[in-house]
Amino acid sequence: MKISTRGRYSLRMMIDLAEHYQDGYIALKDISDRQDISKKYLEQIVPFLNRSQLLSANKGHMGGYRLAKDPAFITVRQILESAEGSLTPVSCMDDEPNLCDKAAGCLTLPIYKGLYEVIIKYLDGITLADIIQSEKDGYDYYI
Repeated sequence: MKISTRGRYSLRMMIDLAEHYQDGYIALKDISDRQDISKKYLEQIVPFLNRSQLLSANKGHMGGYRLAKDPAFITVRQILESAEGSLTPVSCMDDEPNLCDKAAGCLTLPIYKGLYEVIIKYLDGITLADIIQSEKDGYDYYI
């Protein structure tokens, strides 16, 4: 599994919004400047995060974006899935039930299912609040 630029930048944008959660609505230009991500690219990311109801938008003079809920309730999995779509390691796992003709006898499918379970458990276990706190505490995430 490879996380695309859209997924990486979505996570960075959401972390930035979490760091400024108490500041109200944040202009994309401010996020762009702090994260060194073009404003145009952020504009392309916003619809994915909006569709997943992770962002709240406000138009007008004091407009911008903010997290739709507290950073403690937004996981890395939610962000990456909104930006990337499925996080399954193989495409045959994208459908439920599995539509592959060979699924019933596939010896590799349990390996990929196990990998997916580890990925999901790991990403579900990290919230934006955890990331902000880890920055303050100076620790890393490990599987």
